[in-house]
Amino acid sequence: MHRTLTLADLSERDRQLVEAARDASVNAYAPYSGFAVGAAVRTKSGRSYSGANLENASYGLGICAEVSVMAVASAAADLDVEAIAVVGHKFTEPQDSSQLVTPCGRCRQVIFEASQVSNVDVRVFSCTGDLSQIVECTISELLPAAFGPKNLGLDEAWPEMRSQLRAAAARLAGKARVGTTSHTGLPRAPRHAASKR
Repeated sequence: MHRTLTLADLSERDRQLVEAARDASVNAYAPYSGFAVGAAVRTKSGRSYSGANLENASYGLGICAEVSVMAVASAAADLDVEAIAVVGHKFTEPQDSSQLVTPCGRCRQVIFEASQVSNVDVRVFSCTGDLSQIVECTISELLPAAFGPKNLGLDEAWPEMRSQLRAAAARLAGKARVGTTSHTGLPRAPRHAASKR
């Protein structure tokens, strides 16, 4: 399914996704590489989320835009991803928006995990910064023979585990509302009358 496209070739929904990824690149924190990357995902629910790369002085702690946006979708309880767009460009001199940006290996693994959760071979749009070139692939093409939840027998177990997680979180929230726990989740210290001196 590997296809090279232009913006005009995309459906309205896919064009909006690609443009959202480009627009997200403005939020990159990239003082070390000078290379801003934005990513946007669309889920089965029809909602879209965006993220950008976040670099760090200890280089290994940086977060790619794709990981950033997957974390946002997961935090919104909407990890059933069907498509992701990735756009990047060098914004320091000499500026360059002509390089096609594809997900790195770690990002491919994260996208693949989401594909097994959503049971969709996620479509990946890799784009140049100026959107003059767009390559559409599936995550299985970008990461063939990948290792994921199915290898561990968790693809069918996760929905029940997610229900257990939500029930446990609801119980914790209920305890917090009653006032039996502090904001840390620990029992509140008993309140004593202030002593008079």
